[in-house]
Amino acid sequence: MTNRTQWILVGAIVVVVGAVLTFGARAMGDSVPTVEAGAKAPAFTAVPVANVVGTKPRSIADYKGQVVLLNIWATWCDPCRAEMPSMQRLHSDLGPQGLKIVAVSVDQPGMEQAIRDFTKEFGLTFDVLYDATQNIQLQYVTSGVPETFVIGRDGVIRKRISGGTDWNAESQKALIRQLLAEPAS
Repeated sequence: MTNRTQWILVGAIVVVVGAVLTFGARAMGDSVPTVEAGAKAPAFTAVPVANVVGTKPRSIADYKGQVVLLNIWATWCDPCRAEMPSMQRLHSDLGPQGLKIVAVSVDQPGMEQAIRDFTKEFGLTFDVLYDATQNIQLQYVTSGVPETFVIGRDGVIRKRISGGTDWNAESQKALIRQLLAEPAS
């Protein structure tokens, strides 16, 4: 085989492998589910750690008919720590109007006390749950923490936010006020 023929063969192999990888990645990307605005909030199970009456595991069904801000977070996450004070202020402002904030920690197993300490450190008064299995991240197809889902009374996700945010920003409050004004179904 000549040198030129070898290079043509190598080039053809590279093109074929590239095509297979490209089309394979597209096919896989199309089959990966997403949980975005407009989708029904997936079920999850997490155990209460703070500010919840009782010890039975909770799910999204426990908040049926309520406007819910579902926050998936971890104690070691700096953006999670940064957004918690504004989330607590949001709860103080709009909790009396019916907003339910549900913060689900996805820390490693055995971190219950660290989560309780975190809750005390930030003076959190909303529901804090714990999913040591981290299944909620699979259910909501998250890419990291924090990720937050604003869920209407109908159980439909109205907004998804990846990364930390300022929950006292008027754009965030306006959406939640709008959802709180909608009638319960």
